[in-house]
Amino acid sequence: MPAKRKYPDELRERAVRMVFEIREQTGVRTGAIARIADQLGVNREAVRSWVRQAEVDGGKRPGTNTADAQRIAERERENARRIGITSSSMSPRSQTPLRERCLIRH
Repeated sequence: MPAKRKYPDELRERAVRMVFEIREQTGVRTGAIARIADQLGVNREAVRSWVRQAEVDGGKRPGTNTADAQRIAERERENARRIGITSSSMSPRSQTPLRERCLIRH
């Protein structure tokens, strides 16, 4: 289950739309993100990442679009299930399954 998002989707969409509108009206790319973030009380880097992803999704910037990223993540989860790996069975410090690390005698 995905983590709960800090900001609602409606706020994200509104912020991105406002940034694009300001850029279109003024013809200037700089400053729009900071201005909108401050107006909405949202972290500037959060707005910056939302705008970046919207540009990727809209084909204005290279990268992995949201739909492809979701498909990739689902396939990775499916592959992990097929080979018996769960998120809790792997140690973040190594690629050795936790069960095997516990069986190793030092």
